[in-house]
Amino acid sequence: MTVLCVMGAMSLAAAASDDGGAEVPREGERDVAFVADYDGTEQRYVVVAPPEEGADGPPRVALFFLHGHGSDRWQLVRQARDECRAVLDVGRERNAVCVSPDYRATTSWMGPAAEADVVQVIAEVKRDYGVERIILSGGSMGGTAALSFAAMHPDLVDAAASMNGTANLLEYENFQDAIMESFGGTKAAIPEEYKRRSAEYWPERLTMPIGATVSGQDESVPPESVLRLAGVLRALERDILIIHREELGHFTEYADARRILEFAFDRVAGKE
Repeated sequence: MTVLCVMGAMSLAAAASDDGGAEVPREGERDVAFVADYDGTEQRYVVVAPPEEGADGPPRVALFFLHGHGSDRWQLVRQARDECRAVLDVGRERNAVCVSPDYRATTSWMGPAAEADVVQVIAEVKRDYGVERIILSGGSMGGTAALSFAAMHPDLVDAAASMNGTANLLEYENFQDAIMESFGGTKAAIPEEYKRRSAEYWPERLTMPIGATVSGQDESVPPESVLRLAGVLRALERDILIIHREELGHFTEYADARRILEFAFDRVAGKE
């Protein structure tokens, strides 16, 4: 299984390499390169693993964090955002392997290439760390991507924690140039591709526990589609936790991020 986590004791200051600006891993981090099955290109992800023999024994969960629009694999371990800190802290406390993939581009929105890369990274992490469960998390574009991937690959995801994402890319209007490039065309040209990646259209596939945060004043990624999806999942008697903060904008506060992540871990622990 794949889980993304960040170690809470790490410094969040950016590091620079000798080549003049590229970030380099610090103690406890691994910057992993792999050849993508999708197209043979070199792609990367960051791993932060707990000690080999943590307080609760070897890791059983991998916590994946999918970065937001304009960021990359380093967002989780370099930015002091509440969402990132919560992922790192909860991952450490739960003795999880934390994984932060580039998933193809700073503006990928979980297009076909990004989807294929995440499938491949999950397989590598399972092989290399022997984890048995995957929790998929992310914020903004990453929160959208977490829901999209869970709906497309429910067999690979044991729980999801989405922060300020959208569940409907057919109705979503922001960042259209980036989404068009990632998906391979416009909504009008390839509506089936946008629908396939919109979790709201596939509630029957979302069989895993899902936690989500949305904000009422969020104009970057409005909350309505996730709230509608939550209503359908409740009607289907699925295991969900939705936190709706009407007064907030495009962010999730630390306590709320922790709450949906702990919800995901608690439910995954119940599968043991």
